[in-house]
Amino acid sequence: MTAVPNLPSAEPYLRQWTERRAGLPGGGLAWLAHQRETGIERFRAKGVPTPRTEAWKYTNLRALERIAFQPPAANEAALAFVSPSALPSVLPDGAAAVRLVFVDGRLHAGLSRTEGLPAGVRLLGLADALAREPGLVEGRLGRIASDLVEPLVGLNSALAEDGLVLLVDDGVAVAAPIEVVHLSATGDRAVAYHPRSLIAVGKGALVTLVEHHLGIAVGPAAGATFANHVTEIEVGAGATFHHYKVQREGQGAFHVARTLVRIAADGHYDNFALTSGARISRNEIHARLDGTGVMCRLNGAYLIGGNQHADTTTFIDHASPECGSREVYKGAIDGDARAVFQGKILVRRGAQKTDGYQINNALLLSDAAEIDSKPELEIYADDVKCSHGATVGELDAAQLFYLRARGLPLEQARALLIGAFLHEAVDEVQHEAVRDAFHAMLDGWLAAREASA
Repeated sequence: MTAVPNLPSAEPYLRQWTERRAGLPGGGLAWLAHQRETGIERFRAKGVPTPRTEAWKYTNLRALERIAFQPPAANEAALAFVSPSALPSVLPDGAAAVRLVFVDGRLHAGLSRTEGLPAGVRLLGLADALAREPGLVEGRLGRIASDLVEPLVGLNSALAEDGLVLLVDDGVAVAAPIEVVHLSATGDRAVAYHPRSLIAVGKGALVTLVEHHLGIAVGPAAGATFANHVTEIEVGAGATFHHYKVQREGQGAFHVARTLVRIAADGHYDNFALTSGARISRNEIHARLDGTGVMCRLNGAYLIGGNQHADTTTFIDHASPECGSREVYKGAIDGDARAVFQGKILVRRGAQKTDGYQINNALLLSDAAEIDSKPELEIYADDVKCSHGATVGELDAAQLFYLRARGLPLEQARALLIGAFLHEAVDEVQHEAVRDAFHAMLDGWLAAREASA
């Protein structure tokens, strides 16, 4: 292997590539081998991103260099802590009849439940698909990601072992939400894994997916985890895909997730991310509107404190006329925490009658809390309606005084105001059952915060 000068961040992962490449899933598939080689070369050229790269200006991953991450081992010890009947869920009992569970990036069949899907829906792990039915993913896996020349996407392409594969045929409506649980089973080892997911929603189809990312402690020690997710999504003409995410991993977690979406004419993509976990997290979404009549909704809420860092980065590419997009992100930042919002809307030439809206609002709950907000519009068409904005402020002193004057303790009054602010963002969730579940989860987080104050 050629040495990589001045890129110490790359060396551990390049060693892993050398040691593990022969045993990765799909080893006999020439097209996949080519993707893996291309991916590792892209990572080799740049290594882990640094703030010298404009897209990573506000998020520093230098801490990754100080941790000796290893590939995950078969973690059967997790079963001592989680059983199928007691597995944490975002949704009320019975709301998600189907569930896939990944432990340290690998599908765990014993914790998963796949019965009851309608005809025309395939739901399985990527490793299983590569081993048994590679034709399901050939020509699709990597098709969108190949457009994004980014080193961590390349690293994912090279080292991915497993992930979600969800394929929905034309015209199929899946009534109940599908839940995908990603468990980080932390012990005394620092573990890195690279889930790769592929979702294709056929013409006129309807499906709701809820991702749940959380950590569980295995044994007395809690090691660090680095989850490097890449998800490719194709939304067919006239299809609707509701895509929701809760990220509440432990304080030793590094969570980097990229969602790459292509939406065909009259398609509807609805995304919402609810974030409270991880030491450093980055939720990055690239959406391309590839036909007329598309509606794309990217929304989210976050509540962080301590020394957490939460980065939301979005890019909406209006490549076709008569499309709409809406972004509403709200966050509350406490302690020494730092948040980042980078949101760009690109309106290409010919994308007339574009309607794009973007807003990022943040509450700073302490003197040391910080947010970097960078909204952008880049417009090359003249018949458009686009707006963006960002606000940063503190809790309203007059409202706080009003509540305290009526007998509420300080922390309860603060929690009410923070909750009212964040619940407005959760109202953007289009699926009623998920929206109610997210409101309840947010109330639980605020109650826990109030109790610990």
